[in-house]
Amino acid sequence: MIHESIEEFLAALPRSGALIGLDLGTKTIGVAVTDGLRRIATPLLTIRRTKFTEDAARLRAITTERGLVGIVLGLPRNMDGSEGPRAQSTRAFARNLSQVLPLPIGYWDERLSTVAAERALIEADTSRKRRAEVIDHVAAGYILQGVLDRLDWLGRERNA
Repeated sequence: MIHESIEEFLAALPRSGALIGLDLGTKTIGVAVTDGLRRIATPLLTIRRTKFTEDAARLRAITTERGLVGIVLGLPRNMDGSEGPRAQSTRAFARNLSQVLPLPIGYWDERLSTVAAERALIEADTSRKRRAEVIDHVAAGYILQGVLDRLDWLGRERNA
């Protein structure tokens, strides 16, 4: 099921279990995963997009192999907060993915995640070639870490 708010997404998740974060591009999908306690997001890999069925099969294999319990999709909003064609494409991908992967799906605003990832890679003195290879899954890590930080804050707020 797809959840519009992060609060709804949290309510649909089991208390523990790892999540997968996706940075959906036109040519690639950046993939990151969390630990089971949902504290740290780790960039995993970049999938070269082909057909939806093949992309979904790769994602299903990752979720099954790692026992993941939820999916976070970066939602590419415009800088003014509106949604353009890329956001609509991401929403369509989520609808299709929900048909083949019965896990809760949540969105996270991904504005500037790639910029942050690029900056971190430059600061780490990563070569231009290597940055091109890893930027998508590092950006997915930034998206997923943002969700983890928000989920942690919501959990502390509930227990206060």
